[in-house]
Amino acid sequence: MSVITEYYKTREDGVRLVRSYSDQGMMIHGGFPEGDYAESIDPEDAGRTYTETDIPIPSDELTDTEALNIIMGRDGNEPENG
Repeated sequence: MSVITEYYKTREDGVRLVRSYSDQGMMIHGGFPEGDYAESIDPEDAGRTYTETDIPIPSDELTDTEALNIIMGRDGNEPENG
């Protein structure tokens, strides 16, 4: 498991922001409030740490079947031949 942390940006007020994310497409856990995140951007001096989970980052892309059901006006509960 790994979490990639990189310096993201320095704001106009001089605060350095740190971006943390999984290089494997998994959710990361930690931070404040503690939880699962796709990525985090924190002030460098916050000292927040994250660990990689085994939860894939959810995708908002439709599957082929979901797209076909939308096109055909089905709610996804009917058989494809129906």
